[in-house]
Amino acid sequence: MATAPGTGHQNPSAEVLAEAAAAFGLLAAPARLHIVWALTQGESDVTGLAERVGGALPAVSQHLTKLKLAGLVRSRREGRRQVYFVDTAEQAAVVDVVRLLVGRLAEREAPAAVPAHRLPDL
Repeated sequence: MATAPGTGHQNPSAEVLAEAAAAFGLLAAPARLHIVWALTQGESDVTGLAERVGGALPAVSQHLTKLKLAGLVRSRREGRRQVYFVDTAEQAAVVDVVRLLVGRLAEREAPAAVPAHRLPDL
């Protein structure tokens, strides 16, 4: 890594930037972002995830495969079920970014708790 001129900070390598861009690229699809968001709230099998995110089972399964291949999601077998989860130790930064961004946007979308002041009728 080379130091960025005038900042004292190290520039990330091309490989690190490519890996980050790939992760952001996967999360750019609303369905995959929703799946990761749901998994930050708790693990689930594909059927439960499809219900939580409102997607078709085959589509959710395909998204999970892509997220798993990218290392953003992991799974384990429990009997006949495959349970998916986000490894918060390994993917802490991704989990933090998703929670922060989606959480902030959701807060901004929520109606204000305090009613807006109305101007008197003229």
